[in-house]
Amino acid sequence: MRSRYAAFAVGEPDYLLRSWHSRTRPPRLLLDLGQRWTGLEIVGADQGGLFDSTGTVEFRAHYREGGRQGTLTERSRFVREDGRWVYLDAE
Repeated sequence: MRSRYAAFAVGEPDYLLRSWHSRTRPPRLLLDLGQRWTGLEIVGADQGGLFDSTGTVEFRAHYREGGRQGTLTERSRFVREDGRWVYLDAE
């Protein structure tokens, strides 16, 4: 989760696509260059440990856009694909 947030923050769509599940990954990803990510809070997590194959992370990501502050709140689902954790979707 943190690495995906960092990829949004520094504008790395290729990493975001590589860390997205093959079944739900969009063909391309255009990032909003006017949006500046300013912080990440992990609210909670369920599963996602060494021996799990699924996990969820609830977070708040803070940003600034057009001089205004905003917050994105999401509960993301992750699964293992080919032995590595990838983003599946949001609940």
